[in-house]
Amino acid sequence: MMNNLLKLTTCLMLTLSLGAQVYAADGGNPKKGKHLYKKQCKVCHSEGDTAGELTPMSKTMSQWDRFFERDMHKKDPQVFEKISEKDRLDIQQFLYDHAADSDQPQTCG
Repeated sequence: MMNNLLKLTTCLMLTLSLGAQVYAADGGNPKKGKHLYKKQCKVCHSEGDTAGELTPMSKTMSQWDRFFERDMHKKDPQVFEKISEKDRLDIQQFLYDHAADSDQPQTCG
């Protein structure tokens, strides 16, 4: 009985810790952000496009934070006006989590 309770508690703790990682401390959902990035950003930021290729690894974590806090897509600010604040936060979290200096850098294939 005690062994089963220990197993159940361990499974519950593991599930909760993995689930908590999906939502970062800043409130962005990186899984949703990846989908939104592919839908909203890669339209203009793919290899060979006029805006130039942009991937999570194009910047460091702090550079991504500065981009979303200060830059706000200065080259074409209307882009951010079309995206809700929550969606921007999700995209930012995805880019931050997979930046060049993150634990899991990626290009977003």
